[in-house]
Amino acid sequence: MKLPRRRFLHLAGGAAALPALSRFARAEAWPSRPVRWIVAFAAGGPNDTTARLIGQYLSDHFGQQFVIENRTGAGGNVGMEFALNAAPDGYTIAFVGPNNAISATLYQKLPFDFIRDSVPIAGTMQLTNVLVANLALPVDNLTEFIAYAKANTGKINFGSGGVGTSPHLCGELLKAMTGINMLHVPYRGSALAGVDLLAGQLQVMFDNLPGQIGNIKTGKVRALGVSAAKRVAPLPSVPAIGEVVPGYEASVWYGIAAPKGTQAEIVDRLNRGVNTVLADPTLKARIEQLGGEPMPMTPAEFGQLVARETAKWGKVINDAGIKAV
Repeated sequence: MKLPRRRFLHLAGGAAALPALSRFARAEAWPSRPVRWIVAFAAGGPNDTTARLIGQYLSDHFGQQFVIENRTGAGGNVGMEFALNAAPDGYTIAFVGPNNAISATLYQKLPFDFIRDSVPIAGTMQLTNVLVANLALPVDNLTEFIAYAKANTGKINFGSGGVGTSPHLCGELLKAMTGINMLHVPYRGSALAGVDLLAGQLQVMFDNLPGQIGNIKTGKVRALGVSAAKRVAPLPSVPAIGEVVPGYEASVWYGIAAPKGTQAEIVDRLNRGVNTVLADPTLKARIEQLGGEPMPMTPAEFGQLVARETAKWGKVINDAGIKAV
């Protein structure tokens, strides 16, 4: 049967639009089932705690469960590889943090390129690391500590939760910007380093604020400075390191990414959902209890943050000659 020209063009145009309409329909339906949120670190740590907290609010907001799935190993790279290899359908997202910016340079061969293979979704929260000292160290503030370290070169041991972690690189950045010489002592987790700090085997350590705020407030350690660009509400009397060392800043930030190819409509919907729950007063209060503050961003803003941090820590790693172990 020969179709009239007008009828043929109408049908052809409709057929051409089907893929686009199908993609739009899938985006409109998202999420129609639970969303997996891959956290590349163990349950109970700061990454996992943050994801579970925000995940509860996202579950309520979208009416579908955001299920936290812990996949550990290789400084977070095992879980990220798994997440980035998942179908780009919006049902697998990844928890993103400083380790992803650091790993790009720290590891010589990764099976993925995080910036190339991911789509930025949203920022979630930021917090600070804190430099704390054993009480026997004869310093009361950061200025005195820097002077003491220069006068006692090679005699300061500083600990962290492992090579290439954010606290480790905070120390390396301080060394580079002040010229002090400290020996880095890596541990399998910051809790073990904290034990040796209290015992005096370490003179100082950098740690996430939630890991040390109890010791600081009970007077078991002395806080010398926070790594964030400004003072933080839980420790208003503790200066930012940048107040003594101009230009020093090292915030801990968390966010969400998805596999490359995830539809823009889903990215936008998830971003708006994250930013909405971050404005919830109860969630904001819970985040502040963790020593952090909400970090709402557009996808583009979060992607730019990751790119800046990747370049920043890449220079620190290369200049210090740090290698993954």
